[in-house]
Amino acid sequence: MPLEGHYERQTTPLRKLTPRELKAAFGVLAVTLIALAAVVLLTVGDKPEPVAEGCIRPTVAGIVGAETINACGREAVAVCAHAAEFSGARAETIVSDCKAHGIKF
Repeated sequence: MPLEGHYERQTTPLRKLTPRELKAAFGVLAVTLIALAAVVLLTVGDKPEPVAEGCIRPTVAGIVGAETINACGREAVAVCAHAAEFSGARAETIVSDCKAHGIKF
């Protein structure tokens, strides 16, 4: 059971921030918000390049997140043929991308 006055002593700050410290904190906050806005505005319209003829670029689930598989020509045929041997979401995504891009395997 807390004793009388313990709550006030525990929750009272040791000292107030000076005006200079407040200005510095708000300055850092402003710079951070401006940098964040710049990053968002610079990356808003980014789109991936279209996939070249005879290539595949499926995005599948990887070990630590999304993984993009890039393959062209014979390598794309090999990847598609390998994926066709398996079942599951990863293999189905690769095979459907192969079919969408007209890769014969």
